[in-house]
Parts: sequence; C-alpha cells; structure tokens
Amino acid sequence: MTDGDAPATDIPATDSAPARPAKPVFPLPPVVERLTTQHGYPRLDDPAAGPWRGDDGTWVVFLPGHGKGNGETADVAVILPELVRTVRPALTPAVAGPAVERALLARTGMMSLPALVFLRGDTLLGTIARVRDWQDYLERIATILSGDAPAPTRLQ
Repeated sequence: MTDGDAPATDIPATDSAPARPAKPVFPLPPVVERLTTQHGYPRLDDPAAGPWRGDDGTWVVFLPGHGKGNGETADVAVILPELVRTVRPALTPAVAGPAVERALLARTGMMSLPALVFLRGDTLLGTIARVRDWQDYLERIATILSGDAPAPTRLQ
C-alpha cells in the first residue's frame, strides 16, 4: 500500500445487496369484516377524510394490524362491540383500512397492534394497544374519556 491508497476493507463490494425474502401478508380474521357487515361500523379507507373531524362525539377506530397475522386481532374485534355497548357516553366505532391504519400509526407513534384509537374532533384522546382484560379496558377508557390520559395531541 502506498501513502495515497485507501485502507482495504473487509466488506466486499457488490452491485446489489441480496434480496430479503418478502414478509408474508396475512388476511384479517373474518370477525373483523363482521364489524362492518353485521354491526354496521364504517370502514375508513381514505386517510384524508377523517370523519371524526368536526364531530363533537368520541370515535374509537379499530386498527386491526393489516397483513400482520396477529392472533389478538380477532379477540379485539369480538370485544369492541361489547365495549361500544357498555361505555357511556356513546362511542362511534369504525374500522381502519390499511391506509388509515398507517396514517393513524404515524400520528400516534404506536407500534403495537391491534389497537383502539380514541378521537374527538382533531384531538387524539388516547390509545389502547393489544388485548386487555375487561376491567382494564373499562378503566383505561374512563381515563381516556375523562381527559386524564397522558399527553393527548392534535392530529395533523
């Protein structure tokens, strides 16, 4: 090696890195579709629409984890209608399509799915990720709806 030469590296030069195998995409459990077909929850597919904006009511948007194959998704889909019936004041439920799910995940900073996102107008009231026991859901929702949940933020 001469004075002007760069030191050798242990990493061989390649034109392209080896391709990673694609992650498998799993369908949602049928019980998620029943939320829209049997219970009449709207499916939100347009992230720009934000139907909770300008609404004084409280929305709970179910983020099922599109393509993830999480076993808890079916459990939350079964629990959600019971929560909506039990919690007062009334919640307006909806199911996020893939694009809305990505947009809400980006805005909430959440990582765990499935999740419930609580919104009023442009205000994010709080979130609940994964399956919880019944009493934990009720306590967390009461805290979220009372405004005592930590650091609610405004959606963009």
